[in-house]
Amino acid sequence: MQSALFTDFYELTMAQGYWRASDRRRAVFDVFFRRQPFGGGYAIAAGLQPLLAALENFRFSQADLAWLESLAMFDPAFLGFLADFRFRGEVWAQGEGSVIFPQVPMLRIEADLIEAQLVEGLVLNYLNFQSLVATKATRIWRASGYGRVLEFGLRRAQGLDGAESASRAAFIGGAESTSNALAGRLFGIPVTGTMAHSWVMTFPSEKEAFEAYAEVFPEKSVFLIDTYDSLGSGIKNAIEVGKSLAVRGKTFGVRLDSGDIEYLSHEVRRALDEAGLADAFIVASNELDEEIIERLVGSGSPVDIWGVGTSLVTGGNEAAFTGVYKLAAVEREGRLEPTMKFSDNPEKSTNPGLKQAWRLYSEKGGAMADLMALAEEDPPEVGKEVALHHPTGDWRFTTLVPARVEALLSPVMKDGRISATLPSLAEIHGSLRERLSSFDSTYLRLLNPHVYKVSISTRLRDLKLTFIDAHFK
Repeated sequence: MQSALFTDFYELTMAQGYWRASDRRRAVFDVFFRRQPFGGGYAIAAGLQPLLAALENFRFSQADLAWLESLAMFDPAFLGFLADFRFRGEVWAQGEGSVIFPQVPMLRIEADLIEAQLVEGLVLNYLNFQSLVATKATRIWRASGYGRVLEFGLRRAQGLDGAESASRAAFIGGAESTSNALAGRLFGIPVTGTMAHSWVMTFPSEKEAFEAYAEVFPEKSVFLIDTYDSLGSGIKNAIEVGKSLAVRGKTFGVRLDSGDIEYLSHEVRRALDEAGLADAFIVASNELDEEIIERLVGSGSPVDIWGVGTSLVTGGNEAAFTGVYKLAAVEREGRLEPTMKFSDNPEKSTNPGLKQAWRLYSEKGGAMADLMALAEEDPPEVGKEVALHHPTGDWRFTTLVPARVEALLSPVMKDGRISATLPSLAEIHGSLRERLSSFDSTYLRLLNPHVYKVSISTRLRDLKLTFIDAHFK
């Protein structure tokens, strides 16, 4: 069971207000984010499937209700109502691993006001953190040239659940394995790990430490060579032990966890090749991020595998994903009526109404723009000119002729139960590179990415302007 106390307290006070007014109207909330993390040009959606499972099991336990009663703020009859509470709403979503952009809904929730409000914190907690980490992982993976990235972040992650969620999201974003054994069991993620410096230090000599490990794990030997001196002793002992493995037809690797990775990797590669160990591989770790990896790859550093920890599982220099949960429509006189939030900052004003989003593709298969439209509108027509208006509702617009149109939001939950066949985590992981290939590399680059077009339809623009005109009369 997922405790329904996992919510902001004001959701509970509002819920009692709705309950006392017998207000069980339907409402629609959009979940979207306002700006790309890391100064990038795209983000990766993650967290949906565990969120849906939590929504199915969102309940108040007797202990939860007893605690609420102890606060002396809630009507006993309202607490009785909460005893039978469960989420019975509908959810439409972009799938995990989707490439997503600001303002475009990641999720659309339709439920009665009490249900929709109580799950707000849960929804944002699942989607924001995992989308942040998945995006970071993809940036790191792309910086490595779609190379081999290992997630090493358990000990630096924010708490137990943060570590598990980060491992899951990193795998969605392109990491091929995790050091977190529990995440491996829970999510079916391949696990990886060899030795720490303490292993080397507990033996009389570095060579004996390597020999002992090779004896136990001849198929998976990776020697940590920087415990004492990477080039003075580490690589020499690794080569000596590695040659005995090579005679047996086994490959091995060495790991660099400190020092100048660019210089050391070249020197280590040269030493391995001169020793006739061209198949031996090099793993680099030590506070890596996408910018460091991109520079190392660009300089030709012969690193084969990248172990990334802190920066990956914490988001590095980005504290949080900017996902928000905003009311888009509410039931009045038996029908859903659009609503709109205004702000002194135009980019914080919301797009009203029940919406669908469409991705428009060129004849060459490249994504050209995302278009938000009212759900009741017909989809953009292939081969016909489509008007794309700037989402802030100003005068800017352009036109495109799509060769293919894709609906971005799909139904995944009905009456509070998962209603779609969802892909496995391995399938999500395996499809990411293909998803990214739909976008020109200028949108995906780390530095000064090209801005992808996010637009609204003419009808949505007109509806938005109607709200603006009425508000400022």
